[in-house]
Amino acid sequence: MAETLTEAEAREASEQIARLVAELNQVLFGQESLVEHVVTGLLARGHMLLEGLPGLGKTELVKGIAHAVRLEAKRIQFTPDLLPGDITGNPVLQDVDGQRRFVFQEGPIFANLVLADEINRASPKTQSALLEAMQERRVTVMGETRMLPDPFFVLATQNPIELEGTYPLPEAQVDRFLFKLEVHRNPTPVLEKIVRHREMGVEPEVRPVLTREELLALTERVRRIYMPEVVANYIARLVNATHSGETDASEGVRYGASPRAALGLSVAARARALLGGRINTSFEDVQAVAVAVLQHRLVLDYHAKLEGKSGASIVEALLREVPEQEHGLPRSLESVPST
Repeated sequence: MAETLTEAEAREASEQIARLVAELNQVLFGQESLVEHVVTGLLARGHMLLEGLPGLGKTELVKGIAHAVRLEAKRIQFTPDLLPGDITGNPVLQDVDGQRRFVFQEGPIFANLVLADEINRASPKTQSALLEAMQERRVTVMGETRMLPDPFFVLATQNPIELEGTYPLPEAQVDRFLFKLEVHRNPTPVLEKIVRHREMGVEPEVRPVLTREELLALTERVRRIYMPEVVANYIARLVNATHSGETDASEGVRYGASPRAALGLSVAARARALLGGRINTSFEDVQAVAVAVLQHRLVLDYHAKLEGKSGASIVEALLREVPEQEHGLPRSLESVPST
């Protein structure tokens, strides 16, 4: 097991992360909570799904991350006619040493940061081309497996499913996104700021504040954040409570969250602790990321949808219903053990 992070290392990491958060807040005005979640997802090495109406700045945020962290980024514009090979790459017949041979040409998936723009406009077959890449961080084409760069992130944007020309993402693919984040419209003061400081067709300037190596070092420190037993127990009970029949709040859930969701909740809570400069996770860290981690992993039945329930509303109800501690364990057990 990795050595527990020291307080000095946590403070240093928090200062680096704060610079990244501040830079991204200059890309997307008035979305501080969203930016904090996106940075938390990066620290947790997770893929993220950003949902919102067109024109809210989802794509600009992803491009801002690539500039701020100096990552190689590629954009895939998902359309109904996009094919799986357009994502992973294809063998191309070329002259090699006087002979005609098939040579593999890498697709745009071979990058540190892949922007899957409007992912739900492509067919399910094309969407599934991302499955192996997102889980195993590799792709297999014509029986040959190739590893993807490190780090590797997929940040996908999607329009609300009610819009025309969209396909719902398969459950297996949705489960591979660590976070699903909602991008909301801006209030009047933020819109005024955008009008005064932005020009149509001109990208905002983003200063590099981290290197790829520094980001990898930060993700390694996330692994060293201590998780107390009571917090791990809380995560397990919270995820188990998403299944139908376990709690009143989960009524209407056809399928609850998987063990992958529990692992995602654990690493996201650790990442949020590091963002705050702390060396151990707390119940508050889990609660802060629970909706983003769990909402898209719940499959609701027909009656729940008719009643206006959503994955987010059910997770919020679970957070109110599931107690932080089981059998009255003292909160003092949260503290990191003395060394």
